[in-house]
Amino acid sequence: MNALIRRTVAGSCLALIALCAAAADKRPLEADDFDRLLSVDEPVCSRDGGWIAYTVETSDLDADERKTSIWMVNFAGTQDLRLTVTADSATNPKFSPDGRYVSFLSARGPDAKAQIYLLDLRGGEAQALTNVSGDIGGYDWSPDGSRLVISMSSGDPAADGGGSAAAHGAKIPKPIVIDRLHFKQDGTGYLTAANRAQLYLFDIAARKLEPLTTDAAVDETLPTWSPDGRTVAFFAAHDSDGDRWGTLHLYLIDARSGSAPRKLADFYAPNKTALLWTPDGTHLVFTSGIEARLNAYIQDRLSVVAASGGASKVLTERLDRALSSPAMAADGASVSAILEDDGIEIPVSVRLDTGSVERRVDAKLSATALCSGGGHVAAALSTDSTVPEIYSVEGAKLRKLTSHNDELVSRLALGSVEDISFASRDGSRVHGLMVKPANFRAGRTYPTVLWIHGGPNGQDSHGLAIDAYSPALERQSLAAQGYVVLGINYRGSSGRGEGFANTIGADWGNKEVADLLAGVDYAVREGIADPHRLGIGGWSYGGILTDYTIASDRRFKAAISGAGSGNQLSMYGSDEYILQYNAEMGPPWRTLDRWMRVSYPFLHADRIKTPTLFLGGDKDFNVPIGGGEQMYAALRTLGVPAQLVVYPGQFHTLRRPSYIKDCEQRYVAWFGRYLAPAAP
Repeated sequence: MNALIRRTVAGSCLALIALCAAAADKRPLEADDFDRLLSVDEPVCSRDGGWIAYTVETSDLDADERKTSIWMVNFAGTQDLRLTVTADSATNPKFSPDGRYVSFLSARGPDAKAQIYLLDLRGGEAQALTNVSGDIGGYDWSPDGSRLVISMSSGDPAADGGGSAAAHGAKIPKPIVIDRLHFKQDGTGYLTAANRAQLYLFDIAARKLEPLTTDAAVDETLPTWSPDGRTVAFFAAHDSDGDRWGTLHLYLIDARSGSAPRKLADFYAPNKTALLWTPDGTHLVFTSGIEARLNAYIQDRLSVVAASGGASKVLTERLDRALSSPAMAADGASVSAILEDDGIEIPVSVRLDTGSVERRVDAKLSATALCSGGGHVAAALSTDSTVPEIYSVEGAKLRKLTSHNDELVSRLALGSVEDISFASRDGSRVHGLMVKPANFRAGRTYPTVLWIHGGPNGQDSHGLAIDAYSPALERQSLAAQGYVVLGINYRGSSGRGEGFANTIGADWGNKEVADLLAGVDYAVREGIADPHRLGIGGWSYGGILTDYTIASDRRFKAAISGAGSGNQLSMYGSDEYILQYNAEMGPPWRTLDRWMRVSYPFLHADRIKTPTLFLGGDKDFNVPIGGGEQMYAALRTLGVPAQLVVYPGQFHTLRRPSYIKDCEQRYVAWFGRYLAPAAP
């Protein structure tokens, strides 16, 4: 063997040894990693583009709470600074117009209300700017930095106690008086007059707060200063309009106490509100939704209206995709935003004159938020092998600025993620994702779990987003146990256009189930899924679809229904979706047959033979725990193995770290009991 060949073979062997050693150092994702991973989000760019403030959420295991701190990274990526500690959560960061300060919301001390704090970036501790008794929902700096405009409600009177003194000095909560149609909201509770927000002006130097608006019957949100500092734009919802018709109003008001607001536009409420001024102050750009009948199917669009008045127009009417997180370019000619499209969420640029959309990055990733400043754009985003970090968006390229999770993720043996496509029962083309275990070997079949995303709006997408609504980590967690995991973007999902999403309107549990079962058939047909070891599960609408599917098909050996329901008729008036129900389904006394049809998992529970684990929070107003309790009671009555787990004090998504870990461990144990995956 000559010297060149010997060197080549030796080099190849060394490279192979190094690769094997690196692979051996990696380990599967485990339940404790849900505490270790940090959720990076909410980027806010300074006006000059020099810095990005952002939030980092982590688990405080001693307090058993999720807490958020604020960090700041420069656009060069050379300095990444922590601005607040996690002892008290801090959210909603904003730079002062001159860039010298960062403000944020924080509730410091037991039972304290969130106040606006100010941190001097030249040094020193953060100081409380406000001392209010109400609930601050949002705020904005005036262009000259002298004032804030604040959206604030008076607060929930039931939480303040009052009334006669009870035993041991405890206060009896006041009765909750309700006078509106949409009367409950997950995470907020019952909606009363005390929940309606009004606008206030806050003079920073004088520490003086005064009302800007005075209509207590209107909920006023997202106040935004005009570039010249003379006017504030805001959204307003009258109970009768918002609750019955799903509409919002855009108002302008002079930035002085005693001014009268003037209406600028009416539109259907979007799922994710946003409001921007053009730099010259002549126009406003805002997100707008679709009619109330289709409110549940996200298709947020960008609209524009002249500040001087006139009809608003939908800027992206021809796009047929949802947009979110808009941020104005410095020249005012375009808006950066996040486009939701067929398994991805990517940064795009939208021209304000033509509405044309240019993809900034063409890659398989999931962006959750973005900002712009000084000609720069930054985004929080993730890929199939990385969790969210802050990136600079530079032309068609991305440059990574933060590395909070790199060390942990580099040690994880994550499953591979593949796009799949197949025909549903009626020939409709359906797309999705398949996650294979890290040690997957072709030619053998695997126990397979169909893990269903919630919504139905939203989608299973590329990226390891770790927010409360993302099923990406669950898919990887199950793949780490040796399962192949399917994420199917059934009809009703977003990312494929309005027609694809709206086709399930008032017909729940039909086309979605056909699409989900077609995905399982595809995996079996490809010789990947073991047809005798199939599991199914999901949270929210994923739990609801689990109930629908196991009532339609008995092939699944185990099921998990998190925050689900099978008796949709019983949800009317019990959850927060009264607008959707009245507009899409019609009231039960008018459309009883329709309501009975979509309640078939409970009314025909005797079709179900699948052992099922039901879970949920006892304070959930999104899909109340009663939905899971009813299905659990039905299966136990029928003698089908079932278990019910109720998490005290939790809303629709679990927030307590110990409960999150408990839930993940129960997922693994339940599927392990009935599917018995092969050892990795």
